[in-house]
Formats: sequence, C-alpha cells, structure tokens
Amino acid sequence: MSFTKNNYSERQQETLLQIAALSIQHGLKYNKPLAVYSFQYDEALQENRATFVTLKKHTQLRGCIGMLHAIRPLVDDIANNAHAAAFCDPRFASLKTEELDQLDINISVLTPSEPLAVNSEADLLVSLQPGKDGLILKEGRHQATFLPSVWDTLLTAEAFLSELKQKAGLSHDYWSNTIQFERYETLSFSKPVKNLALENAFD
Repeated sequence: MSFTKNNYSERQQETLLQIAALSIQHGLKYNKPLAVYSFQYDEALQENRATFVTLKKHTQLRGCIGMLHAIRPLVDDIANNAHAAAFCDPRFASLKTEELDQLDINISVLTPSEPLAVNSEADLLVSLQPGKDGLILKEGRHQATFLPSVWDTLLTAEAFLSELKQKAGLSHDYWSNTIQFERYETLSFSKPVKNLALENAFD
C-alpha cells in the first residue's frame, strides 16, 4: 500500500493536527490524553491506523512517540501519541505550558509494514529506497525503527542502517541469520501549534 497526497484532504489533515495539539493542551491541564470518539469524525479518520507524532521546538526535536501497528482508530492513536510525545518521551522532560505555542507538530501515518526477505546486509542495502522507506529492525529483544523522514539527515542506506542498528542497541557492523527487517511508508504533514485553532479545547 502506498500513499498519495489525496489520502487525506487538507481539512482532514487540519483536524488531525488539531487533535494532536488539543491532546497536549489537555495533558497540561488534566495530566491525561484528550478523549476522542472516533464515530464523530469522517469515516477515513475512524480507520485503525498506526501513527507517529513528532514535536519540534525551534526546529529541534522535542519528543517523538508512535505505534508500528494499527490497533486503534486514527484519531485515537494521534491523541494518545501526541500526549505521549509531549510528556512520556524518556529523552526529554515533560512539556511545560509555556512551550506549547513554540511547537511544530508533525504527524506521520504509516502503511502496514511488509517483511523484507534479505539474505545479507548487501541485499538489504540494495533493496532500501532512500527518502521513501521507513525501516523496522528486530533481533531478539532488540527493536528499533526509523521513519522515512530520517533520510533527511542520514542520506545513504549505509548510514541509515548503521544508525538504526545502534538505536536498537546493536553494533554498527552487527549481522546475524536471525535479524529481521520490515519496510513501511508514511504520509506526513505538519503545522505550528500557534497556527491551529485551539480556543474551544475545553468547551
């Protein structure tokens, strides 16, 4: 399954970004994610989808949390992942109220992942599509993923794979006969919080 720009309308994308921002705002006041009811939204937004929500502050990463598999409605996944990115990413302190309007929110909606049947690292490197593929690595208790957006900073397949291994807690030159990889794509869109309508957050 691949995404096209028409998968979600501009209005639908705006709705999803608002849900993410409102869930963070809700968390600042009530210490929990915004409760959303999927039946109130467009049918496309009710489908079970896996998402990542990435927060940036002045272009610097401020939190990123997501799901690799679709287990809940899209609107619910975004509300929960946005809250988790703001308050539960172990790399960062919990977001403060004064930071909210300094954030850019990026939403990535994932396609279902597909196993990559490769026999060697060389096979894997040849099969990767820079700029397009997200990659999941699994090896025993080790697991990590890079979204396609990571290609913006890791420009080659070799660098992408090396850093992913290290993120998973493996050495950059690690390989085994049991290591597994899955590929997925994303549809991503973003907006600064200050440009989103949040005035009715707690009505």
